[in-house]
Amino acid sequence: MTLDGKTIALLISPRGTEEPEFTQPLTALREAGATVRVISTQTGTARSVNGDLDPGSEHQIDSAVGAVKADQFDGLVIPGGTVGADTLRADEGVVAFVRDFFAAGKPVGAICHAPWVLIEAGVLKGRTITSYPSLKTDITNAGASWVDKEVMTDSGLVTSRNPDDLPAFCAKLIEEFAEGRHKAQARSV
Repeated sequence: MTLDGKTIALLISPRGTEEPEFTQPLTALREAGATVRVISTQTGTARSVNGDLDPGSEHQIDSAVGAVKADQFDGLVIPGGTVGADTLRADEGVVAFVRDFFAAGKPVGAICHAPWVLIEAGVLKGRTITSYPSLKTDITNAGASWVDKEVMTDSGLVTSRNPDDLPAFCAKLIEEFAEGRHKAQARSV
């Protein structure tokens, strides 16, 4: 499957995004032909982590979330990392940006702790998703059904549990981004 001509937004927190959950989708999407733009709460660089505690790498940010709009992109990926996801969900601009992807029916991927951002955006009611297991209660309280699966797709929303699931997550992201808009994606906004 090719993503030639598609532009994908990839969120990163200024600190605390899980390294493989950022770098592996970035690589997979680029190899599939997509243009990937790294978006954060600020410009400059972001420092990732490994296993939430060990330092990762520094990554260049292309744009601050306030300088872009969802209509400039064909899809969105939100990596996890406990601190990273918590930082992203606390930013009103990030939450609005995420909500706009759902309102437009555009495919979104979220892995590990990233569904916290989806909860904050209020887009999970009636959905079936997976995540890091400790988010099960949060997801259920947000009106979604939680399943323990490697990857779960629900009308353009792709979710996975942890870095071990990245091969399946990346493959499904490419498939959903290639398909494009999903009218049912907007049902939960």
